[in-house]
Amino acid sequence: MARGPSSDAKPAPRPRKPRPRRSAGEPEIRLTGDRLVVRVPENGERKSSGGLLIPATAAPAPKRLQWGDVTLVGPDVRVARLGDQVLFLPSSGLEVELRSEDLVLLRERDVQAVSPAPASRSDRVPGQYL
Repeated sequence: MARGPSSDAKPAPRPRKPRPRRSAGEPEIRLTGDRLVVRVPENGERKSSGGLLIPATAAPAPKRLQWGDVTLVGPDVRVARLGDQVLFLPSSGLEVELRSEDLVLLRERDVQAVSPAPASRSDRVPGQYL
């Protein structure tokens, strides 16, 4: 009597995807929940109408929204992607230093608007020229 394959046989292991290699001195950073890390282009200093420099430490709590570039995205973020620009209130975020760069940590609910990352030249569809 012929028997089929043995029930004790193990299935062949699936091939694993190679993980991207990182340098030994740079730890991997993964955000939790709906968190975003944003790079703010300005240093916070501004000038008065008379030309005097007002340092960021002397300014009152900001009531003006600010744009920033998204550098890290948590797993539960739905509206922003890496490279997008987001509009947020600077006082709603927490300052954090990552890789010797000052960044802002936000929750997704603190983001007021999202502007997608600018398309590269190769991604754009050519237009009609008259």
